[in-house]
Amino acid sequence: MKNIAVIGAGGWGLALALLLNEKGNNVTIWCYDEVEKNMILQHRENKRCLPGIKLPIEMAFLTNMDEVLRDKDVAILAVPSKAIRTTAELMKPYLSKDTIIVNVSKGIENETLMRLSEVINEVLPENKVVVLSGPSHAEEVARHVPTTVAVSSLDEASSEFIQELFMSHYFRVYTNDDLIGIEMGGALKNVIALAAGVIEGMNYGDNTKAALITRGIAEITRLGVAMGGKASTFAGLAGIGDLIVTCTSGHSRNRRAGELLGQGYTIDEALKKVNMVVEGVPTAKAAHALMLKYAIEMPIIEAVYQALFENKSTAEAITMLMQRDKKSEL
Repeated sequence: MKNIAVIGAGGWGLALALLLNEKGNNVTIWCYDEVEKNMILQHRENKRCLPGIKLPIEMAFLTNMDEVLRDKDVAILAVPSKAIRTTAELMKPYLSKDTIIVNVSKGIENETLMRLSEVINEVLPENKVVVLSGPSHAEEVARHVPTTVAVSSLDEASSEFIQELFMSHYFRVYTNDDLIGIEMGGALKNVIALAAGVIEGMNYGDNTKAALITRGIAEITRLGVAMGGKASTFAGLAGIGDLIVTCTSGHSRNRRAGELLGQGYTIDEALKKVNMVVEGVPTAKAAHALMLKYAIEMPIIEAVYQALFENKSTAEAITMLMQRDKKSEL
């Protein structure tokens, strides 16, 4: 039995907490505030993020970070990407250097263009950091739907420890030594999923969606390799696997937000209706900046960026993509 802290009581944090609790571990969950904690304790459920999933009484919910992190073997970071740095700083005074940190958030820090593991390593340099990523909707994991993910770390032993910790009859974990590829695949797929939602909202068909996913993974791979990732990683779970599930699933917040954009809502209206974190929006800004930094051609990322931040209509963005200069596919 391991002592586990889950930092964040949203859908993904709770789904992983349930999995680890079922495996006989001692799980404590950190809530952002008393309102969130009291709501969960009253209903034994997070009705907004993971409705219909009851949370067992043995799982503790606290707001005191000191108490949450005390004597923990593993701390799972399950907060939005924009909160990774501030949350890591909040953890720092109470965190043992022997605690392994598992980041399950997907994104890029906009201010620095750092990958999230780089942010964590900067704030908490003494701790081993493992990244978990792949096609894995919380709603399905919480219901024991067979799911497969990958973990990666600069420390191979930590990756293997976390692989063993999470493996179950419905949750299969592979290791992958390409930390850059694992993180960039997980972050950038959310931007492409926004575009997939736009296609859905505009009532385009399967042809369009297939083209988007195929050309989307080409763009993700191009940037990821330029940053030091391996092309093979983007053909795996954290690349094409995560992209497929996020572009096609009704569970995807990014796809839903894009669908609303395609129906004519503004991005602010879409985010309000989704009422949960949509990581693809801030990631689109970071991805665009990285595209310029590495001088990589990424027309889909460019189109999403223009639709979100430069007031280009979704119809104009699609026309721009379809009427680009002729070229070879490869």
